[in-house]
Amino acid sequence: MLTRSYPLFLLQITKIMNDNNDERLPLVDEQGRITGSATRGECHNGSKLLHPVVHLHVFNERGDIFLQHRPAWKSIQPDRWDTAVGGHVNLGETIKEALLRETREEIGLTHFEARAVATYVFESAVERELVHVFTTHTEEMPHPSCELDGGRFFSENEIRLRLGTGFFTPNFEQEWLRFFSRQDDAE
Repeated sequence: MLTRSYPLFLLQITKIMNDNNDERLPLVDEQGRITGSATRGECHNGSKLLHPVVHLHVFNERGDIFLQHRPAWKSIQPDRWDTAVGGHVNLGETIKEALLRETREEIGLTHFEARAVATYVFESAVERELVHVFTTHTEEMPHPSCELDGGRFFSENEIRLRLGTGFFTPNFEQEWLRFFSRQDDAE
């Protein structure tokens, strides 16, 4: 009986551990106005179709930042450390709704006040995103979901030591240096 159900179980696990490339995402212009829609697969195949995402940087009372570890099965930036919360805005969803949903799904935080930091265009070899960056402070310990491969708080010193080594995603490094690093304090 176990041998018959085992392959089905593997299929179910494999389905869970893949990005849904058929998921429809809104396409936007650089001001965030919706211009159409496309699948996640179309947005991530090098087409450079601009689509909105949310990023939430989570700090504790000491000023340490919580980062998620991206699973090895992810199609974009696998096995790297990244912003605590990062995800696509679904078709028909507001930026705020996406931020609340992604935060709940990825790290289990439901009661937090987010502060908007910036909106910018991020481009890689395979995609182009309109990134809505937020920050929050919490005394609550985030609890990474099964969508992630764990997470933990990093000190600013730990981050500085690993910048430029491939340990972090390019998105996180760019946002850290642009919005959060206190480089002037270190010199």
